Amino acid sequence: MSTSSKGPHAPPAADADGIDRRGFLECMTWAGTGILWSMSGGLATGLGLDAAMAAEPAKAFTFLQISDSHVGFDKAANPDVLGTLREAVARIKALKEKPAFMIHTGDISHLSKDKEFDDADQIIKEVGLPVFYVPGEHDLLDDEQGKAYLDRYGKGSKGAGWYSYDHNGVHFIALVNVVDLKAGGLGNLGAEQLEWLQNDVAGLPSSTPMVVFAHIPLWTVYPEWGWGTADGLQALAYLKRFGSVTVLNGHIHQVMQKVEGNVSFHTARSTAFPQPAPGTAPSPGPLKLPAGELRKNLGIATVNFIRGSAPLAIIDMPLEG
Repeated sequence: MSTSSKGPHAPPAADADGIDRRGFLECMTWAGTGILWSMSGGLATGLGLDAAMAAEPAKAFTFLQISDSHVGFDKAANPDVLGTLREAVARIKALKEKPAFMIHTGDISHLSKDKEFDDADQIIKEVGLPVFYVPGEHDLLDDEQGKAYLDRYGKGSKGAGWYSYDHNGVHFIALVNVVDLKAGGLGNLGAEQLEWLQNDVAGLPSSTPMVVFAHIPLWTVYPEWGWGTADGLQALAYLKRFGSVTVLNGHIHQVMQKVEGNVSFHTARSTAFPQPAPGTAPSPGPLKLPAGELRKNLGIATVNFIRGSAPLAIIDMPLEG
């Protein structure tokens, strides 16, 4: 792969592993163990993304998403989060087709401890792929406002860890919405990052497919629990001219999706523990399930973009059952 970049906005992994630009996506979602995304040109019709059809065809490729590993968590909801993370990695390693890279949408650790990051790194590196990270709020709990996270994962990034990179014609944007959380825990991007985002996409043609990933959903899932981003609409306004925008998030530990015009939103399950569905409990948090039920809620789901189809179809395939 050759590298094509608009500026010095991607972490070193992008340069070292040859991430470049343009195409569109068909996807397979790994909810719980992670998400497998397949990228190829001209598959946007089913989502009404006609503008993306005009983009220059790109090589097909796949990438993975995992989220919310919460390494260091040891409560009743899952006393062995390292074990379930290892199961996720084993699933990824067993894939017949090797993905181009993996993204982790935050809460790598539970308490931002060095040992937690070390333990996560030892397991995740077994995947053998470049990994692109964004922080969750649990990754920024150290006394130096996220220094431990940035020292490990933020080299080459801007501000609190945001950046962008290109791969085979697709522009990837990594956003940080877990700093200065708003009332109720709502995510927040802030003026500096929003200005950066506006400038980052300003010179791109509207046919460029976009994949945006952040920890907290950019769309309002359930504001009473802080499941949304206060200034997410402003960020999305900078992206609305693009024919194809896919937004990937974690944080809520369950699969939810929404399609608004040319923008598709997807949330991933945790590799550690589930959370209750919105409004079904007094508050969010680790959900303890009956014996034998955990892996049924940390399983695999497939999500398919099919040319000419209606909104995405999700088929849940749990680790057990």
